[in-house]
Amino acid sequence: MSDATADIGVIGMGVMGANLALNIAEKGFKVAVQNRTPEKAFAVRDDNPDLAGNIVPAESLEDFVKSLKTPRVAIFMVPAGQPVDDEMKKIAPLLEAGDVMVDAGNADFNDTVRRSQAVEGTGLKFVGMGVSGGELGARHGPSIMVGGAKETYPLIEPVLTKIAAKYEGEACVAWLGPDGAGHFVKTIHNGIEYADMQMIAEIYGIMRDGLKLEPAKMAEIFRDWNSRELASYLIEITAVNLDEKDPETQKPMVEVIVDEAGQKGTGRWAVIEAEKLGVGATTLEAAVAARGLSSRRSERADAARLYDKVEAGQAQFFADEAGLAELESALVTAKIIAYAQGYAAMAAASEENGWNLPLGTIAEIWRAGCIIRSHFLDDIAKAYDKGHTVVNILQSPDFVGRVAKGQAALRRVVAKAALGGIPVPALSAALAYFDDYRRARGTANLIQAQRDLFGAHTFHRFDKDGAVHHQWPAV
Repeated sequence: MSDATADIGVIGMGVMGANLALNIAEKGFKVAVQNRTPEKAFAVRDDNPDLAGNIVPAESLEDFVKSLKTPRVAIFMVPAGQPVDDEMKKIAPLLEAGDVMVDAGNADFNDTVRRSQAVEGTGLKFVGMGVSGGELGARHGPSIMVGGAKETYPLIEPVLTKIAAKYEGEACVAWLGPDGAGHFVKTIHNGIEYADMQMIAEIYGIMRDGLKLEPAKMAEIFRDWNSRELASYLIEITAVNLDEKDPETQKPMVEVIVDEAGQKGTGRWAVIEAEKLGVGATTLEAAVAARGLSSRRSERADAARLYDKVEAGQAQFFADEAGLAELESALVTAKIIAYAQGYAAMAAASEENGWNLPLGTIAEIWRAGCIIRSHFLDDIAKAYDKGHTVVNILQSPDFVGRVAKGQAALRRVVAKAALGGIPVPALSAALAYFDDYRRARGTANLIQAQRDLFGAHTFHRFDKDGAVHHQWPAV
């Protein structure tokens, strides 16, 4: 093994790990690569002769560590959970004080907090780093969300700044806070991603089942929408998806794909953490639930037979310019509400954990590289740069007028879909959240009365301070 020459190392040569390593090599850094099966590490070098000079494959973990310049930086690109703990346990004895372990997978931020605490006092440093953009992002420029000790960030910043996606020349990477901050933000990113994708799918469902449009026509509509307020990666690829033909059958590709959506857990984590924090991320929750229900395909087929005589009411959608504009406005409005819920979760977590998350910066580093990248994020970034505290995006002056104007379209779309028997769980949840959020006097007073009657949980009165219990009539 040659002397230490590698600037940074990547462990785990799966799709994401290999592509991240190639990205690093392409940007002029020497990257050490290692895999449980060494052949995969050597294949990364051998299959990419133009970058081979910057790729240092290692036969063993010991060789991998020896190839790294000090302070050594080892990035783990392995599955979340126990595999990360296993890698840490194996590599830690080979490292020295000042060396850095970076978990760049989709980790549960609670695990990241635990791992950060575990290395305290050892001299080693641990970074939890969210990486968004999928295979193409890893290869050509992802959005990177870094958590860990602030003093550790400069050790990895030069590489990350080079490999991150660029938005108008600015690198989409930032240190966001200590321990689990980076992975928490990535989790919420994925929760918003779930909601965004689900709402797009619901609009597709209206176009297919309500307007009876062909996929090619839908593709035209989504391409048009991508030129305005909805301009984003997800809208762009939706047009591509709808335009594609299956080479075997020549049918639209979407029509030969089984209607079961997979998930890897980050969406669920986003909803779970929002619930723990007391934040109603109902649109994200509806999206996660919809994916779960999609997986019960045989049950849905049985239910379709059981209820085949059930007739939904009549709902008239229009495929004219006005009707399509209504769908577009509804989607824009629901999207704002979904982001508001995700940002509310991040704000609550920041306060709970003392992270001081830079919410405007998060919007900025999501503008390129990540899956939910869109022009819309510019507006969020500006909302947080106005010099005042944004309690919730729905209270930001930049969004109040837009939501007030668009809510009527969202209301009509949800009502028509309900009457026509077309499920729109995420759009419906967004509307319900908006109506609940803007209601100065809600209905939880009755819930408090019920709780006090059956469990003496007490309640607060408008005309007195402190908690009180009422002697309710016996039931």
